[in-house]
Amino acid sequence: MNTDKILELTFYTLPALITAGVAYVFLKKFIQNDDSRRRFLLMRENQKQALPLRLQAYERMALFLERISLSKLILRVAPIGNDVKDYQNLLIHHIEQELEHNLTQQIYITDECWNTILKAKSSVIQIIREVAHDSTVQTVQQFREQVLSVQLENESPTNLALQYLKAELQTFF
Repeated sequence: MNTDKILELTFYTLPALITAGVAYVFLKKFIQNDDSRRRFLLMRENQKQALPLRLQAYERMALFLERISLSKLILRVAPIGNDVKDYQNLLIHHIEQELEHNLTQQIYITDECWNTILKAKSSVIQIIREVAHDSTVQTVQQFREQVLSVQLENESPTNLALQYLKAELQTFF
């Protein structure tokens, strides 16, 4: 009789355990799906708010690249005197100021894009330094002309960075 009671208890307990297991699995799946849905909605809402900030960052970096473009920089920043080294330092100072003004934008753009922009900035500074160290350049006017001729002869580093920036921006749309 004792085995009959154990067998009867097993018949009642086994379906209850199976039902509890199935309920546990379904409840766990339901909670996971609900969490995934909430995460997706939160991410979508964050993207709605972040996209304008990212677009603004790309706009500002495009403006930065335009402002440090050698042809525009030479025209915008007038020499104070006739010393080539002073003018070189003034141009580099303007480039560095422009970068400092836009440093915070790096959090909204990709690392590759930021590195491309920094390389363009460094290339522009390198061109300025190379022309300033040229022994044939004696006056500021010769320096400006030589920088512009270098700009015309070679592909501008700022144009290359701007092309990269535009290509990356196309991935948003």
